[in-house]
Amino acid sequence: NKILRIWGSGKPKRELLFVEDFASAVLFFLKKKIKEPFLNIGTGVDHSIKWYANFIIKQLKCDVKIKFERNKPDGTFRKKLDISLASKYGWRPKTTLKEGFRITFNDFKKNNT
Repeated sequence: NKILRIWGSGKPKRELLFVEDFASAVLFFLKKKIKEPFLNIGTGVDHSIKWYANFIIKQLKCDVKIKFERNKPDGTFRKKLDISLASKYGWRPKTTLKEGFRITFNDFKKNNT
C-alpha cells in the first residue's frame, strides 16, 4: 500500500476555486460598475483537507492509505471567503469540483506523457 502523508489532523477546511472560474470573474467585474474597491471571488464552499484527500483518492481510483502527521501544524483552521458581494452582483462559479478536477487532471496527463 502506498501512503499519502498529510500534515496535521486533516480537519482544517479549505475552499478551492477552478482557475477558469476565477478568470471569468475577473472579466465579469471588469465590465461591471461596482462601488466597492474589493470583493472576494470564491465558491462559498469549503471541505476539510481529509475530505479533499479522500476525494482525490476516489477520483484517481488509487489504493492509498492516508497518514496524518499530527506532529506537524494544521495551520489556519478555516479559509473560506465571503462571496455574498460577488453573488449580489450576479457572479457565481460555474465549475464543480469534480469537473474542475477532471479537466485539470486530463491537462496534466496530456502535458506529461
